[in-house]
Amino acid sequence: NGAVSVSPDQLASAAIPGEEEVDEEVAADEEPLDWDEGELEEDVQLPEQPEDPNAARRFWFEHATGSGKTVAAMGFVEASRTGGILILTHRRNLVDQFHGELRDRGYAKRISPALLDGKDPANGPVTVETYQWFVRNAGRISDAYTIVICDEAHTALGEKTSAAIRRWSGPVFIGMTATGALIARHVTDLFPTQTSRFDLAQAARRGVIAPLRCIRIPPGPGVRTIAKVPLRRGEVDTEFDQEMLAELLDQLPFNVAVADLYKTRFNAVPGVVYAAGVRHAYNVAEAMRSAGIKAQAASGETPKRELARILAAYERGEIDVLVNAQLLAEGWNSPRATVCMHLAPTASKRIYQQRVGRVTRRQAGKEAGIVIDFVHPATKHDDPVVTLHSLLDRDVYRGGAIVVGPVRRGRGRRVRVERRVLPVTPDPDRRAQVFERELWRIAVEHLDYGEQHVWAALAGARVAPNGWRRAKAMLHFDRQGELKRRFLITAVQRNRNTQVRLRALQEIASLRDAEAFDDAVQIIGTWSRDERREAVKALLQALADKRIGRRDQANAWIWQLAEYTREIHEEYAVQRWPETKRLLGLLVNSSGAAHARNARRLVHAARKQDRRLAAALLAAALAHTPEAQQALDGARTRMSRKPSALARELLRNFPKGRRRGRQRRRKSGNGEGSAGKAGAAAAAAAAGNGQAAKDDGAAGKEIPSEEVLDEALVAAAESDDDDAPLDDDQRDELDDAISEALDDAADRVRAAVEDAERPDASGDAAG
Repeated sequence: NGAVSVSPDQLASAAIPGEEEVDEEVAADEEPLDWDEGELEEDVQLPEQPEDPNAARRFWFEHATGSGKTVAAMGFVEASRTGGILILTHRRNLVDQFHGELRDRGYAKRISPALLDGKDPANGPVTVETYQWFVRNAGRISDAYTIVICDEAHTALGEKTSAAIRRWSGPVFIGMTATGALIARHVTDLFPTQTSRFDLAQAARRGVIAPLRCIRIPPGPGVRTIAKVPLRRGEVDTEFDQEMLAELLDQLPFNVAVADLYKTRFNAVPGVVYAAGVRHAYNVAEAMRSAGIKAQAASGETPKRELARILAAYERGEIDVLVNAQLLAEGWNSPRATVCMHLAPTASKRIYQQRVGRVTRRQAGKEAGIVIDFVHPATKHDDPVVTLHSLLDRDVYRGGAIVVGPVRRGRGRRVRVERRVLPVTPDPDRRAQVFERELWRIAVEHLDYGEQHVWAALAGARVAPNGWRRAKAMLHFDRQGELKRRFLITAVQRNRNTQVRLRALQEIASLRDAEAFDDAVQIIGTWSRDERREAVKALLQALADKRIGRRDQANAWIWQLAEYTREIHEEYAVQRWPETKRLLGLLVNSSGAAHARNARRLVHAARKQDRRLAAALLAAALAHTPEAQQALDGARTRMSRKPSALARELLRNFPKGRRRGRQRRRKSGNGEGSAGKAGAAAAAAAAGNGQAAKDDGAAGKEIPSEEVLDEALVAAAESDDDDAPLDDDQRDELDDAISEALDDAADRVRAAVEDAERPDASGDAAG
């Protein structure tokens, strides 16, 4: 076919131009290089970076609002007596403010208009202008200015302003700001060197500015959707979309509620309110005036003379509240301002700190600045809405308390300080420290559900007897009872105080909560013997008095509690019927089939005894094999048809405590009711048995039947209700009381007869 055969090596080299001409051989132990070593010897020429030759002559410092930035600027004016000073600010009204400061401090003669186009320099001129003027006249400004002071330096970070500053290489630039730490990355790009820092917290602690208190107001249901407002990234920081924010907040009911809040809580206290836009500011001011508050709105649309008149009226006390959007966040200073209300939340810490700075200036009679945040009391620092606590990174919120600054106890406090606190830091370790430190002061109802359970567990483990009522009161909001159950179960399980554990058991029994009761039964099995006895008595008493859980659950609990106190029931059974000791010994010392036979023998013997003794025998028995356990369980189930009666029988085996000197008074009456007649019949029967025993010659012993039956019959006597018919529970209680009284009387008769038949020391019969 005329085809030319090509080897694979030739084909591979043909795919790469120039490879077919390479004749060099590569050693077997060397890998071919995929670069040219000659390229490494050549210097790589990078594109030239823009130069900033004047960077070493630009500095900045941070001073909190009200801590003396203007005083520092006047210090530079004093230091430079011959060189010119150019002060740049971002608003025209601040130019007039600086002129006033210069005149007040004796520099009126040095105030000079702007020097442009090589104009002859005056002797140490001081000129105050705006950044807009600086950008417009860049390149024409006289070299007479040796120092340029940039007030609110964070506003000079725009592209045109920063470019004009970089191009002017003659003077020394000094930037002043109150929020440099929040935007340090942006500030240091233009002003590389920081000379000092005196932030808000330091100034407040040293008393240079007024302390700050904070109150959090939960927003209404309509305002809680603020989380859906998107964030917009600006040149320096991030902020909420102002149009959507204004649409959400500018509602008549909300504005009226804000006016009522200010009227109720602060009334004539001077303050400044930050609204969401110009229209919202005017609507809020109108609502406040309708509520009787001297309020006025101001905005960038307000004419210069009208704005000056409003601010002057505010200083004279003719206006108490200034409502604005953002006009008064920077540059405006009034020592009279006390309340800062963030009606429109912000996501920018820089803007927030500028707002707060309006109420930090000290004045006679001003105890502290008051900051109002419209957020939930438990809002954490990771929430988009900035709060005073997130700005200062505080761990705990306490309504009305001083957040930063020295605490001065005395007159002048205008808000009530709440007793409860809340952890607001998002750091889990720091929140745990707050729980450890402020456990009994935390407002539990404002925590999230998981932390509420954490608090309940900690409180249950640490509560003391004298703090029991307080701990329960702190869970008053728990409608479902889950937190209370956690508190009680933890108290039973982990609390070191015996009195508290027993009290928690009683509370669990009163709840009639089967799940909590089952947990309590399991927990008390780990207690010491004496504490376990008291706990078993409390739980048996609860099962005897009320119905808890299903019948099978109650039966299982009763026999488990009886097993915890097996020695008590064994002691009673042996004392009552000596044959018990032999039967229990056979059961314990046998195994296999013999063990099962002995269990059935004990069950058969128990059937012939009265209910109390039979219950004691079955409670004292301990099986080792499934067959024996099955025999005991069957007998216990047959006896447990009425759990309350069984619990009452087992409860009687516990030794009684010392009787108090003051005995209970029996209810007076003729016994005409059914309960009274039954009680009288039981008393008569017991008295007859006692008399028979006496006549039988029981060593002259008298059985105090009245005293024995007093406690048993008083319940029946108290149930007498003018011949009213008894319900099922009352009838059961009456039957149990009568049965208990008769059994007790029979026990005493039997003991008296045995004593009479026993021969004395002389060998003669006692009777």
